[in-house]
Amino acid sequence: MTGRRQNRSTFLPRLLTRRVRAAALTTGALAACAPIAAGCGVVPGATGGSGDDTITVMTWAPQDTDATNKPGMPAFAEAWARWINSEGGLDGRRVEVLTCNERNDSVSAARCARRAVEEEVVAVVGSYSQYAEGFLPTLEAAGIPYIGGYGITTAEFTSPLSYPVNGGQPALLAGLGRTLADTCGPVTLIRPDTLAGDQLPPLLDSGLKAGGHALAGDQRAVEADTSYESQTRRALERATTDPARPGCVVPALGDRTGTFMDSFRRARADYPEVRTATVLGSVDQSAVDASGGPSSPYEGSYVTGWYPAAGDPRWDAMKQVIEKEAFGDNRVDAADAGVQTTWIAYTVFRQVVESLGDGEVNSDTVSGALDGGLKVTTGDLTPTLEWKFQDELAAVGYPRLVNANVTLQVVEKGRLVAARKGFTDVTDTLRGADL
Repeated sequence: MTGRRQNRSTFLPRLLTRRVRAAALTTGALAACAPIAAGCGVVPGATGGSGDDTITVMTWAPQDTDATNKPGMPAFAEAWARWINSEGGLDGRRVEVLTCNERNDSVSAARCARRAVEEEVVAVVGSYSQYAEGFLPTLEAAGIPYIGGYGITTAEFTSPLSYPVNGGQPALLAGLGRTLADTCGPVTLIRPDTLAGDQLPPLLDSGLKAGGHALAGDQRAVEADTSYESQTRRALERATTDPARPGCVVPALGDRTGTFMDSFRRARADYPEVRTATVLGSVDQSAVDASGGPSSPYEGSYVTGWYPAAGDPRWDAMKQVIEKEAFGDNRVDAADAGVQTTWIAYTVFRQVVESLGDGEVNSDTVSGALDGGLKVTTGDLTPTLEWKFQDELAAVGYPRLVNANVTLQVVEKGRLVAARKGFTDVTDTLRGADL
């Protein structure tokens, strides 16, 4: 913790110095061009207010891998760009979205970040990666803001150029743990044997402890396994040790959660009834439908999410964009938390650009607006968002976590529906996390 704070405190002055230097260079370049305007081009990576400029951004996510895939995020980003351009762009500026396949590995994630720098994008928006430690330094060095990542890594909540729109895995697991503390006997977490997976147990435990519950059993699993029979049986044995209070099994394996549930379905007949629970992103409505709807192993499962349920009318604006620009594209599902996060991230980006008026739109002005106290509304899909570097959760290592709200949903008759009205703020629960 101390080392991270020192690194951030020394990084911020360097970032500010670089921005001042970049602004001075830009001012000087424009002044030099004034007498010979006909011979001067546009400042690289910047757009003015002339109405015929292009704003370039990037969205990345893993696709076609053996582990978690989020193809809907870049696909929706492209659809959003088509839609906003058909509406006249952002204050007359055309938006170009570049996409990159992050491939679920650190090398490809770093390659996407280098491409973002080479293409002089003004921001990376609505993206997913487990390898923030590999790409954020590249973005930071170039001053490129990272808006609305999926919140899968701690680094997304510590980087001064990260602007998360949700509470990521920390909020989901803390909220789920607090719910299960009231309803479950022994709790077992099944999670990937990865660096990102290592961050999950203390988060779930923070919620369990807040409810006076014992800590969860921690079972590691290979992320790309094709069967989880051994993990399933170990979890079921632990969950059924107290006949008077059945336990709960919490698979948090991303796209492989469905594979785990196939093993769970086959094994559970040999054991007393237990409840499953998970987080949005590891299961969504399409996963429930694919596994049997009302007869799926998810029936009765609690699921924590960041946003209202997919059937909520607050998503209607996003659905209209999908219907107009991505109709028939099966990668884009309105119930996918990745697609939802990308919509909210681009909502943030749109308001940032609009706040700049006729001024230049570049990476420095975008991050400057976000750092300058801009308040962003999202149609009540989240609370009003405002990013401050030091905030309530800085003490536990999450200084950029500005939205700790979660929703609780349940699979009922094959549908993910709200189990509780409104949002639950898990800030106090996260404060008690042993990280």
